[in-house]
Formats: sequence, C-alpha cells, structure tokens
Amino acid sequence: MKTTYDVRFSQIQQRTNCGTSSYVARWRVAGKERSKSFRTKGLANAFMSDLRQAAKAGEEFDVATGLPVSMLAPESCGPSFLQFAQAYVLGRWNTSAARTRETDAYALLTLVPVLVADAPRRPAMEELREVLKIHVLLPEGRRADLTSSQAAALSWLERASLPLSELGEAYVLRRALDAVSATFAGTPAGANTVRRKRAVLHHLLEHAVEQKVFSSNPLDGIKWTVPRAVTAVDPRTVVNPAQARQLLDAVPQVGRKRGARLQALFACMYYAALRPEEAADLRLRNCTLPASGWGLIVLEKARPQGTKRWTNSGETHESRSLKHRADKETREIPIPPVLVAMLREHITTYGTAKDGRIFSTGTGGTYSSSAHSYVWQETRKLALSPAQIASSLAARPYDLRHAAVSLWLNAGVPAVEVAKRAGHSVDVLLRVYAKCMDGQQEQINGKINDALSE
Repeated sequence: MKTTYDVRFSQIQQRTNCGTSSYVARWRVAGKERSKSFRTKGLANAFMSDLRQAAKAGEEFDVATGLPVSMLAPESCGPSFLQFAQAYVLGRWNTSAARTRETDAYALLTLVPVLVADAPRRPAMEELREVLKIHVLLPEGRRADLTSSQAAALSWLERASLPLSELGEAYVLRRALDAVSATFAGTPAGANTVRRKRAVLHHLLEHAVEQKVFSSNPLDGIKWTVPRAVTAVDPRTVVNPAQARQLLDAVPQVGRKRGARLQALFACMYYAALRPEEAADLRLRNCTLPASGWGLIVLEKARPQGTKRWTNSGETHESRSLKHRADKETREIPIPPVLVAMLREHITTYGTAKDGRIFSTGTGGTYSSSAHSYVWQETRKLALSPAQIASSLAARPYDLRHAAVSLWLNAGVPAVEVAKRAGHSVDVLLRVYAKCMDGQQEQINGKINDALSE
C-alpha cells in the first residue's frame, strides 16, 4: 500500500440528473482527482469532515483508494506491523522462556518504532520504546498504566505503524535491517545482537507466511550479509589446572561472606562444567557425595536470571528445564573427589535453602549474575599477576566451564562422553572447542617435516 500526505480538498458540488439531485464530494490525493456521490448534502458534508479531520490528525492517505488509512476496510490493508508484532509476542508467551520473551521484545523495540510512516508530531524514540516495553508487548494483566504522554505516544504509534503487507517491499525490509544493525544509541551493534534480532524478524515473517499474508518469506529475497559471530572459545581465556586451583582458593577472600558462599559454586563450573544457571538450581537431592571417591550430580533444572516483567513468576530467577533438553530430562555428571569434598564442606557450613538449593544468599535468595561477576573480578585481582589480570585469562566466571571442557578433551576423554557431561551435541562441542584442543600441532608438524625430508 502506497500512502501520502499530499491531500487537497474542494467544495461539494450539487448534480441534477432527470430531476434527481446528488451531492459530490471532491478531493485530490497525490495529484489524482477523487470524488464520491451522496444522496444528501448532509452526508456529503459529514464525509468531507471525516477526511479533513484525518488530514488534520496527520494521517496518511492511501493513494489507491484516496481514503485515510483509518477509513480503509480491514481487509484492504490487513494488520499493522505493530498489531502483528504484539500478537506474535503474546501468542508465543506461554511456550517461551523468559529470556526468549525478552529477546523477542527487544528486537521489536528496535523494529516497531522504525517501521512507521513519517507522520507529524512524532514522539521521542525513547518514549515509543518505553510504551512498547511496559505495556504493548506484555500480557494484559502485566501492563503498566500509561501517563497521558505515553498514551499519546501509543496513539501515534497505532496510527503511524506501517501495514504488515508493506514488509513485502525491499526498501522497507532494508530499513528494518539497518535498524537491527545499530544499538539504541546509534552505534554499530555486535554481531550476535544483529543475528538475534534478524532471527526474530525472520521468524515473525515466517509466521506471517503461515497466516497467508505473504506467499514466501520476503526477507529471503534480500541480499544482505549476516555478520559473522565468534562461536569458538578463545584459548587465551582458558586456565590450566594450577591456575584454576589458585583462583578457587582465592574466592573466599572476597568480601565478608559472599566469596566463601560462592567458592563451591565456581568449583562446580570448573570440575563439573556446570553452567551458572545450572549451579544456581543444584539441590541436595541432585548430589551423591560419598565420604571418599567420585560422586555424581544428576541435573534436573536450571535457574536462569531474567527481568521480572518477562518471567512467569514475576521474580528475577525461576527454575526451568535444562538448556537444549526436554522438560524433565536430566543430565548425569560424575564429579571428582575434590569437588565432592568442597560440596560436603559447603553444605556442612551453610546448609541448604528451604527448597533444597545448595547455593543461596544468607536470606535464601539467589545470587545475581552481577554478584558472580563482582566476586570473580576481585578474585582475579588476588590470584593473578598484573599481566594476567590485564589479559582475557578467565575473564568471566563462565570461562571456568570452558576450561573444564577443554581439559576433558585434551585428557583424551571421548568427545561423545564430554558432550554428554557438558550438555552439548558432539558437533557443537567440537566446533566451539576446536581451538582449545592441544597436542595435535606437534604431530602434524612432524608429518610435514617427514614429507619435506623425503
């Protein structure tokens, strides 16, 4: 649908034919003459008044019909992008994890405000995003009340949002792709961010294909290079066993209690390759901790951190099924005696939370990712040399998991077993950790040497 703001109004004219009078409303849209006949002058005046009010409110006029967008029959232009985006998010709400909801919403915070017509009195971009975040993209019972200014911004967005059908046009899709390639501040976005937001747009348009809005996904016809994201682990971040022990020994020195309470959690990430959210939901019933020898962890759930508005419970942390696994599917990880001893000592010292979680704050809550990060950065200052602190060595707590998986692979543990313990597929495991597998370069160099000597 092509629209314009180029509208001119003429006077109503009376026309008589065979003794019968009619009244003709005349106006021009994008230079093209338009007219409509009415039986009475009052009806003609009312119609022209509606047209003038629409123009005064800053509405676009459809070039094909000559009517304001608000006066088109629903089947003429279909849903707006705003309406379809809202239905898309809410339709996926019950089957999506909190982080998926947040990913969908933040992609649409980028897309919805730019896929609009150039209507007058446009609100600030920040205000449009806020209205979407706290009201439009949430289920009805979770929506915040809007101020008068926010209500006006939403009203403008509802009027200005492009029809979904316009995303079949290449120039509109390129506008969308330009938007996902930048941050809210206007700087170039990271490759992973761009890929995530484009994926949301692609999936939304796939849904539109299912709804028969498009015969095929229009995004597939756009020649646009998706930025390459780094997926392999950087070997420079991986600590060796001695460095890992040095770091874990230093953790309890951070703060009065926080470091000591997090030491065994970090140890689970290194000795059992747990993800932080998996360690956060580890419960006493999940652990077999003998007095000597190897133990066993049977993971059932993870406890990822999200934003309250996107979680089911309205809390920052909530239990979910394991990543890439079906509901109620578990993962078994044998754990070495050193981790068994640390978990036994932690439980003896701090007990468990009321729900059986091993790792909790003093009040039974869950430590935030920012708390993990703070303790870890302070630990690095205590355990590493100035050059190592300035480097990427163990820059994040998650790098302990990378170190664990790298250690297992380099120790000769079969990739199938490593993948099983780490919760990866084998192909992903080998791709992600390809650069961290040592011991092959010398062998390869020797073969090349032998060939050169012949």
